[in-house]
Amino acid sequence: MLSRAVERWYRYYELEHDDGASDVLCNAAIALFNEGYRSEGDIATMLIGTYVGLDATKVNAPTTATLH
Repeated sequence: MLSRAVERWYRYYELEHDDGASDVLCNAAIALFNEGYRSEGDIATMLIGTYVGLDATKVNAPTTATLH
């Protein structure tokens, strides 16, 4: 479910797979799950809203909590 949410992020921004971005997005998806988000759609929506495009994944903060 978490990997599908990450895949939805890639489809939304029409991007090819990027290892660095995937690391950031997967860690963020796990953090969101641990915060109580349980649906693929909710996690994908949070990823899409938090990481706006590939450049947003190029930060030194591996979780969404450190970005807010």
